[in-house]
Formats: sequence, structure tokens, C-alpha cells
Amino acid sequence: MEKLRRVLSGQDDEEQGLTTQVLDASSLSFNTRLKWFAICFASGVFFSILGTGLLWLPGGIKLFAVFYTLGNIAALASTCFLMGPVKQLKKMFETTRLLATIVMLLCFILTLCAALWWHKKGLALLFCILQFLSMTWYSLSYIPYARDAVIKCCSSLLS
Repeated sequence: MEKLRRVLSGQDDEEQGLTTQVLDASSLSFNTRLKWFAICFASGVFFSILGTGLLWLPGGIKLFAVFYTLGNIAALASTCFLMGPVKQLKKMFETTRLLATIVMLLCFILTLCAALWWHKKGLALLFCILQFLSMTWYSLSYIPYARDAVIKCCSSLLS
């Protein structure tokens, strides 16, 4: 009877435990989290490099845009293994990172739209550059005073 109740509820204990484990990265061992972070991050770097190499092929702008965007998404997702997806999302949308996160996610979408649906090579390349810049700015937000240092460096170069 208990098994029937679990089946009717749509989720058994094993599945519910797995969902909880996935949403809470601390339930995974440190070595497991570190391994999956490395795998996900390395695959992201690989996809980005592969996409860059494909850019030079005839008609390679579509493949470049797709692989470069997938690479950035995989690299971003890799941090979910270190802190967990819920905590990652909370940190992404904190006020200090909100603008960078929105620009980054928007650039992911616009890159794919420009390459796959609009067939605008120049826009796809521009959005990839903006992806890189927004990912960099987003990443710098995790390093204390890094954004301030970049701003000071750029302002001293411009003046």
C-alpha cells in the first residue's frame, strides 16, 4: 500500500532523496563536487575553444556561436557543483551581480538568435564578445576589490 501511495504521488523515496541531493551540493562529497566541477568547467573550455576553431570554417559562424555559448553555459554551470544550484542562483541575482547576470544571460540568448534564426554573422560575433565581457565582469564580482581594480586601471589608461 505504501509503495502505491509513493507511485501515485509521482515521486518515490529514492527519487526524492536524489532531488534533495542534487539541490544541496553539500550532500555530495567534496571530491565528487570537485571532480564534477572540473569535468564541467573543462568541457566548457573545450566547447569554447572548439567553437573558436570552427569560426574559421566556411559558414562556421553558426557552429561558433552555438559551441561558444554552450561552453560559457557549461563553465557557469560548473560552479553549481561547488555551491549547489539554489545557492548559485541566489548569488547570481544578488544586487552586486544582477546587471552582469542579466546581460550575460541575454547575450547567451541573443547570440543564438543572431546565428541560428536571424543569420546575422556580425551580430552573433558582437554578442559573443559581449558574452565574454559580461562573463568576465560577473566572475570578477566574486573576487574582493577586483572590479574596483579593473575600473581604476581602465580609467588611468583613458586619462
